[in-house]
Amino acid sequence: MKKSGCLLIALFLALCASLFINVLLGTALGSRVKGKTAARIVPERSFTEQVLQSGSGPKKIAVIPLVGIIGFEQSNALGSSLVEDFKAALQQAKEDSAVAAVVISTDSPGGEITASDVLYKAIQDFAKEKPVVFYMNSIGASGAYYAACGATWMMCNDTTFTGSIGVIISSLNYRGLFGKVGLESVIFKSGKFKDMLNGARELTPEESAYIQGLVMQSYDRFLGIVAKRRGLPAEGLRNGPADGRILSGTDAKTEKLVDQLGYIEDAYAKARELGGAPGAEIVRYRRSFSFSSFFDLLGESRAATKVQLDLPGADVKLEPGRLYLLPALFVP
Repeated sequence: MKKSGCLLIALFLALCASLFINVLLGTALGSRVKGKTAARIVPERSFTEQVLQSGSGPKKIAVIPLVGIIGFEQSNALGSSLVEDFKAALQQAKEDSAVAAVVISTDSPGGEITASDVLYKAIQDFAKEKPVVFYMNSIGASGAYYAACGATWMMCNDTTFTGSIGVIISSLNYRGLFGKVGLESVIFKSGKFKDMLNGARELTPEESAYIQGLVMQSYDRFLGIVAKRRGLPAEGLRNGPADGRILSGTDAKTEKLVDQLGYIEDAYAKARELGGAPGAEIVRYRRSFSFSSFFDLLGESRAATKVQLDLPGADVKLEPGRLYLLPALFVP
């Protein structure tokens, strides 16, 4: 029994040592990313820096990713809370005197209206201190476009999907299904509007008008921000490209919704120009290593081994009663 116990303890210690060594090796290997790209840790800050392009001077351009559905509880490339992590990355870039400008590299269809508004305000405030180039890759629509309006300069590719300037709220009506299976919803409420998105019954005309009013109130704010930041007449936008349609990058440039078409390298060049640092190094912010992030990455790598076909909106979990800035094809 004693030998067996000692053997179990030895195996456990060996397993712990192996895990610790693998973690160290993983951190070391992280410094070798695609050829000359290297990751270096900035000890006093929250995020590591991955060098994308070397420079010839002391200045650098910080590339901050904004990927996926915009929401307070959405995980992202920087951590587990998209909004808070993004704001922390901006703060890091603001406090780093070597950062001459920021490029926000985006692939997002939009998301929650309040979260998008918070990002817009954070970008707008940062742009008062240092230039911000907002670059939309494959998609930068609705809430992502809302956030982009806070930037100094807006860019995308000819083939980018952008625009979708509008607000949407959805609910599921299952009244017919309840009737088929013999179920009935029983609600006790304090006021006539308390259950106005109850899917077990039809909306009243008064409720429909009230909800539409909420949507239009948010839309008017979105429209006003676009009109002000892009220097365009609100009514022209309302009756034109701001009717919820998705635009290609080419059409967005024609409608003056973006400043420039190009590739991400062109965004780097523009950031160097606006930051007055032609020889600046280009670095991308990445999440710092921690044991929690290690296990998060381990879970992600396991999920990545699955092969699946995703349709638009299949992984978007919209909550009834929330206002969203999303293209219609992402709303189930």
